[in-house]
Amino acid sequence: MFVGSVIIRTCRRKGCDMKRRDLLKNIILFIPVSGAFRATIQAAQANSDLNGYHPENHYYGMGIEVAKCIGCGKCIEACKIENNVPREPFFFRTWVERYIIKKDSSVAVESIHTGGKQPKETIEEKDILRSFFVPKTCNQCANPPCVQVCPVGATFSTDDGVVLVDRDRCIGCRYCIQACPFGARYLHPQTRTADKCTFCYHRVVKGLLPACVEVCPTQARIFGDLRSRASELVRFQRMNKIHVLKPYLNTEPKVYYSGLDGVVN
Repeated sequence: MFVGSVIIRTCRRKGCDMKRRDLLKNIILFIPVSGAFRATIQAAQANSDLNGYHPENHYYGMGIEVAKCIGCGKCIEACKIENNVPREPFFFRTWVERYIIKKDSSVAVESIHTGGKQPKETIEEKDILRSFFVPKTCNQCANPPCVQVCPVGATFSTDDGVVLVDRDRCIGCRYCIQACPFGARYLHPQTRTADKCTFCYHRVVKGLLPACVEVCPTQARIFGDLRSRASELVRFQRMNKIHVLKPYLNTEPKVYYSGLDGVVN
């Protein structure tokens, strides 16, 4: 109750006669708006400009068909252009990892754009049993640890299931970056605030697909509304054996994979 104590000290200094009810009213005025309430306000404001879009009627997710990904990187490039992600390779909202299964059963992982997870040794073709690509991004968890740890409510979940960051509120403490078990967040070098995939929320509320989904040449990414039976994503779930990353953490990811190998984490 830091704010309350400040009001009380101010009142004492001025010698004012403030009733308890008025004091509580002033304290409430200084309490920051919660993340959930802010999301509702923002959604309501957006509705007036978006042809009656109602967030509560939608619940978005993404599907990834691992066997279709060819590692071309078009999704990464489209994301950077659409969302003004810094050009440096270690800033990203989405990325693709190449998993290399060697004949001795060992596994090497490399990122095709971040330079973060590179094999320590050069792997010769004759030593490779198989390899495949796995696109990754923010998992838009239904139970997001990033929201739980944010001390100022800058990270919040919308009614339609997307986790967003309020840049005006974010203080750049990096708690959410550390809490994300999927490594899907970074600190933006210009704004000094947390940044991550938003499912291209500014496009989705207008009926458009996320940029990464739109440009994928093999349609390895599927985006859709989990509350619509006609959604391509719902059909994708029905027709495939579905996996999520790190299910044991109970974050309830809404990025679903088909054909996911057990070595992927």
